[in-house]
Amino acid sequence: MRIIIVGNGKVGSTLAEQLSAEDHEITIIDQNQQNVDNLVNQLDVMGICGNGASYRVLLEAEVSQADLLIACTNQDEINLLCCLVARKLGAKHTIARVRNPEYSDQLVFMRDELGLSMSINPERAAASELFKVLKFPSAIKIETFSNNRVEMAELKLRKESKLCGVYLRDLHKLFKGRALICAVQRDTAVTIPDGNFMLQAGDKINVIAPAGDMLDFFSAFGAILPEAKNVMIIGGGRISFYLSRMLLENGAKVKIIDIDPRRCDQLARLLPRAMVICGDGTDQDLLDEEGLRDADAVVALTGVDEENIILSLYAQSHTEGKVLAKVNRPSLAAIAETTGLESIISPRALVANMIVRYVRAMHNSMGSNVETLHRLVGGQVEALEFRVSDSFPAMNIELKDLNLKPNILIASISREGKTIVPGGRDVIMKGDRVIVVTAHHSFDDLSEILR
Repeated sequence: MRIIIVGNGKVGSTLAEQLSAEDHEITIIDQNQQNVDNLVNQLDVMGICGNGASYRVLLEAEVSQADLLIACTNQDEINLLCCLVARKLGAKHTIARVRNPEYSDQLVFMRDELGLSMSINPERAAASELFKVLKFPSAIKIETFSNNRVEMAELKLRKESKLCGVYLRDLHKLFKGRALICAVQRDTAVTIPDGNFMLQAGDKINVIAPAGDMLDFFSAFGAILPEAKNVMIIGGGRISFYLSRMLLENGAKVKIIDIDPRRCDQLARLLPRAMVICGDGTDQDLLDEEGLRDADAVVALTGVDEENIILSLYAQSHTEGKVLAKVNRPSLAAIAETTGLESIISPRALVANMIVRYVRAMHNSMGSNVETLHRLVGGQVEALEFRVSDSFPAMNIELKDLNLKPNILIASISREGKTIVPGGRDVIMKGDRVIVVTAHHSFDDLSEILR
């Protein structure tokens, strides 16, 4: 596919790297010549220096031949204008990054009127991810599939966990509900396990289950923590605004600490039910005075990754509540995990995953489209949801008889509103939604799981 990316910032460069790795023809447009040259030298992409909303620049990029244009500059209005001009010049699909909360309520209108294929708000997406974990603090991370009917949770096994020493083939003896452990990270090694795999303390496991059964699974093994109802947020940016609004609507108490008096005034007006404190969130005395020790959860959302990591480490040593942090740089996120921080969110990675999922669905011509894509355990494993069409060659064959590629697990089948955690005697039928967990990358179609 021919893809044009306008804006070579954090999101644009991440997208260029991931999409070029999947063999798409990428052209990057940015007004900074050095940024363009650096990316062209690093990746197999074309580069143009110029304004991505310019008619002349888009013609130079041959936008009329583009399958997709992605506008992800730091200005919402420029992104929307890029998409509008690109559509008029013949681009087949357009995606705009739109971050301003004032536009959030009119995105449906803008998509219809401007011909946008998709609009993405990184901060709102990050807030949604954080909110899911705060509703279910036992988990490091929560992903959803099949219109929220299926959940996948990441959990770290403590020494006292009843799962330690259990072979997966014996899991059904301990838990009668519907759940499947579909990926395990032990130290740096990642495994898609079979029944002979034995769980150990320190393992990070990914569990998939129908939404109603996940809580039962955690309860059965003594890993349940109550929903966070008293939340301290450090940093008052857009993610903080969206997250606070979600928490307040869910009945939680929210305390926001930010050092900028003008931002505090804005938040106080926008969120009258939240407690907004103007102060330095890195001041330990201030955090203690404002009830850090009593918080059910502490969320570090300043604009500096290093600050968020340090704040989170301090919070972990002074509260028993859930600690979450925003860390955008992958190298720092990896370092943070080695220090014991578990729940880390990256808006950049979230947006990239959403767009890669959309691109794969566009690229697929065989019918069993990628409907949902989540990257697990630091991107080493993918969980993909496919819709089964007539083209799938192995329908109505028992799963135990399928000739699957290695490191693939069929984790869930949704059929007519019911969720099946499959066994060897189950089959895949037309119209099913099938969730596949794999160590392979770039699957576009369900048939690619077969040898």
